Amino acid sequence: MLEIDAVSVHYGHVQAVREASLTVQPGEIVTLLGANGAGKSSLLNAIAGLYPCSQGEIRWDGAPIQNQPAHQIARTGIALVPEGRQILSPMTVRDNLLVGDFIHHRSLAALIGPLNRLAGTPAVRRRMEYVYSLFPRLQERRQQIAGSLSGGEQQMLAIGRALMTQPRLLLLDEPSIGLAPNLVREILQLLVTLRDQGLTVLLIEQDAHAALRVADRGYVIETGRIVAEGSSRELLSSERMRRAYLGMA
Repeated sequence: MLEIDAVSVHYGHVQAVREASLTVQPGEIVTLLGANGAGKSSLLNAIAGLYPCSQGEIRWDGAPIQNQPAHQIARTGIALVPEGRQILSPMTVRDNLLVGDFIHHRSLAALIGPLNRLAGTPAVRRRMEYVYSLFPRLQERRQQIAGSLSGGEQQMLAIGRALMTQPRLLLLDEPSIGLAPNLVREILQLLVTLRDQGLTVLLIEQDAHAALRVADRGYVIETGRIVAEGSSRELLSSERMRRAYLGMA
């Protein structure tokens, strides 16, 4: 279980997150909703170890992980799919996935040498076959340069790279940005499939209505503070939510 207890995040003198608390239970999809600049990404990056916490505690399986190095947090079973995808554009699809596999090695030195050598190991092949089973288009384009993929395919690659780490908790930051509605539905439906396979998901999504359709529960953050929480059904029926985030009068 992920527990965030009164966590604050600062950038210099600017406070991006203010004593935020939330929980994510195993096997849940939980969505964090809010306007741009509300603190959603800052909180997600603090969980992943990319931003320091100035206050509070982040517990994963009961153990505090706040302010630990990102690679150590990743090895505990937490994977981040960052906003903007951040794929390695000059490399092939296959090699991007292999880079995602580095977390299974004790040091980056283990990756020195041809990636073909790494790709040939049975464990890596199994992980790649699993990703390809979820995203057949990535298998079709495995030798294609990643930067030449469509936006939807790049998002699939970013998720696939995270899944190569075999996470138990997947953090997704705005996966629908720049994608056509049909691709947004496809990617969000994939999260339901992953949840049904036992993965836990914490999702930031600009399309609040779409996020709540697949999430079990949700939280709302405003100016760094958690101001509302509830089941997806409760939030969808909330008049405040309908006006502020769902575009309904």
